[in-house]
Amino acid sequence: MLLARWLEKNERADTLLESLPRTLAGVERGRCQSLLFGAIRHMGRIDAHLSALVERAPRPRLKAVLLVAGFELIEGGDEHHAARVVHHAVEQTKTLASAPEARLVNAVVRRLAAALAADNAPPALATAAQLAAWFSHPEWLVQRWLAQFSAAGTRAFLEWNQKPAPVLARWRLRARAPSDAELAWLAPTQWPEFYEVRPGHWAETGAAIADGRIYVQDASTRLAVGLLAPRPGERILDACAAPGGKSILIADMLAAAREAGDGAPARLVALDLPGPRIDRLRENLARAAAGVEVALVQADLAKAGRRLFADHNLPEEYDAVLLDAPCSNTGVMRHRVDVKWRLRTGDIEKHAKQQLALLDAAARRVAASGRLVYSTCSVDEVENERVVSAFLERAGARFELEKSVVAYPWLSGHDGAAAFLLRRK
Repeated sequence: MLLARWLEKNERADTLLESLPRTLAGVERGRCQSLLFGAIRHMGRIDAHLSALVERAPRPRLKAVLLVAGFELIEGGDEHHAARVVHHAVEQTKTLASAPEARLVNAVVRRLAAALAADNAPPALATAAQLAAWFSHPEWLVQRWLAQFSAAGTRAFLEWNQKPAPVLARWRLRARAPSDAELAWLAPTQWPEFYEVRPGHWAETGAAIADGRIYVQDASTRLAVGLLAPRPGERILDACAAPGGKSILIADMLAAAREAGDGAPARLVALDLPGPRIDRLRENLARAAAGVEVALVQADLAKAGRRLFADHNLPEEYDAVLLDAPCSNTGVMRHRVDVKWRLRTGDIEKHAKQQLALLDAAARRVAASGRLVYSTCSVDEVENERVVSAFLERAGARFELEKSVVAYPWLSGHDGAAAFLLRRK
């Protein structure tokens, strides 16, 4: 059971999903994801009730059954829904645990159903503790957001995080729009080239990914690459490239410019640390359109000196550098549902320290009059505005901030992200 593995071994939820057998597809796979993500998303609220209903903490396998049942109860249904949830939880326990534990589950889930039904949403001016309990977020994180985003903004953010995320895909064929047949499973959005994949069309989605018509990614990815504005004839470095979503977007923009009549060749270098995500990066770079030269370099940006680039026969400086830095992921909690349970007090400040070091390293690769875009998928000012301010203070007159954008999910309608365009003088 995936949720039991998550509770016991602290594996990432998205990694667990990838471990599902390929034979499990379509509706079954979608429901499995819904139950796993839903139980994790609402774990705080469910756990608070369970702690009052169960004297001793249940073992992971049993707790997983109770959490899934709690999520199904929160999902709601008709008047017989609670009875079906109880029955399903009991049957699951008989299979995964023991008969005595099944009897315990029967009693606990019945009482859990009543407790959740009696829950009341917190008032408009709720405390951090009330908001954290109802919306299943760590209280320290809610307090942090209240200080940054106000009560209304924080509540809107929490509500956003608790909703399942739609699947968005970018249409890669700029030479033609989706056909009527394709629009039967791709719903247009407010963002050009981005479409929502309608539920139940995973076969069409897989085929479209394989033949290069679409790439599954959130609309927030367009912000950083849009500020970078890559052009044919330029030397471009994606400095923290894995898993490659922004690299392939850069390559697609360069290919479209060439098709529009600018035949100047462009060179894209994608760099990242060796590790499990490199295979994904390599696979994505293989999808780059013909006519765009792409190179993959496995290295630590913070330690990458001139010799590294010379050894790979690559430029030491670039016209445009993108640094999509590792971060707290506070802007993408709708997709990465377990991030909020992994973060600890002080983690955001630790990320900011690493981000500033990476920004210094990326700046060394920018040619005279070149562009450097610093971006994160965080909405925390410590990782965004403060990192850029610290960098500019250290850089002196060598760089200036030309433009920036910070997208808050509850306002933008897509994942949270921040991007800052810096120009070397």
